[in-house]
Amino acid sequence: MRNSFAIAMAALVATALIGGVAGTAAGAQPTIATDRPSASAQLTGGAQPAAGAQSAAGAQSAAGTQPAVGSAAGAGAAPAQTDGACGFPLNATDATGTTITLEERPERITTLNPSAAQTLWELGEQDRVVGVSRFALYLDGAKERANVSAEFGASVERVVDTEPDLVLAPNSSAADVGPLREQGLKVYHFPAATSIDDIAEKTETIGRLVGACDAASETNEEMYDAVDAAENRTAGVDRPAALYPLGGGYVAANNTFIDAIMNVGGADNVAAEYEAYPQLSDEVILQTDPELILVTDPEAAILAEEPYASTTAGVEENYVVMNVDYLNQPAPRSVIRSTTTLSNAVVELQEEGSESTDGTESGESSDDGSSDGDSSGSDDTSDGGDSSTDGMDGNETDAGGSDGDTGAEIPGFGVVAAAIALLATGLLARRD
Repeated sequence: MRNSFAIAMAALVATALIGGVAGTAAGAQPTIATDRPSASAQLTGGAQPAAGAQSAAGAQSAAGTQPAVGSAAGAGAAPAQTDGACGFPLNATDATGTTITLEERPERITTLNPSAAQTLWELGEQDRVVGVSRFALYLDGAKERANVSAEFGASVERVVDTEPDLVLAPNSSAADVGPLREQGLKVYHFPAATSIDDIAEKTETIGRLVGACDAASETNEEMYDAVDAAENRTAGVDRPAALYPLGGGYVAANNTFIDAIMNVGGADNVAAEYEAYPQLSDEVILQTDPELILVTDPEAAILAEEPYASTTAGVEENYVVMNVDYLNQPAPRSVIRSTTTLSNAVVELQEEGSESTDGTESGESSDDGSSDGDSSGSDDTSDGGDSSTDGMDGNETDAGGSDGDTGAEIPGFGVVAAAIALLATGLLARRD
């Protein structure tokens, strides 16, 4: 039977996180240290543990066991900090191996990508944000902040004009970090986020940097609850073979935030044998034969195009509409909304006679019951036709999202080639 899914996300939320890019200092692990004792356990030498120390491979256990938020699974890491341990001055070493010192709580924060902005909104710290990328303007009140985007990446002049105490830069904004530091700005550069645990770690890091540790822990707890709910929702159903095409043959493969969303949402990524955001031939896509296509265009126009039209998903019109601002931005609210939408669609896919068009289970709202501070109800989705072309996080040259801050980082991806290919289809706009 033909199952058609037009599952659009309702309210746009407020949060954002950041990613890390290939080329950071030899994989340097971000660390955070305070100049005074805190309630959290100290590392040898008095250094504060890395905010939300990264867990191995960032993977959730098959049984859905949830690691302590922000802790390294099985590594005996210190518990998440509380606001009592969120004091200043603060020394923080980022993914480039550079240590920045914050003498006091930053009151003026500029974000170079939507995921970081989304996270600060989620933590309730939006009033301190003075600059955002153009792809974060969907957040409630973001249009009142300075737009620091240039045609590609961030505008150094615009960022400087915001007079920030702290600049948050994702992985895809790596090229912007040096020029901004040359202007005397304090810039914290994040590593790529390719797993749910990576998102949790970055959320705690942001919380620590801005002095909102309790809010970060609470946000991560909500995110992991949603992950558990999605996994439980699909535990008793068959996992469909799924694919997220980015346009021009590019797809989201293994070691990406989108792949993590698919796994939690109850689907198997048919491109999982590849890394990052590869460009696949029509023949290979036909061989993978996805049963379910993830799109960000409510019209799902790509299903009428080859090779997708000849796949099982295309023939049976099996697709799920994901909100582009969430699917492509590695941040807590993105995880919550995307995994909820996808898991509901997976369940409905196997329900005979289902005519649902909202991706929700009976009695469950697709809005997740949470208001994000943005009640626009508009999805602003556009599967490859997004008019924004700012590179994966509103400012990133990640490939494959239609979100500028699509949250899908592209470690190992040829940045220039990806930018050229994806800009042609408007897919770079919202990553990270």
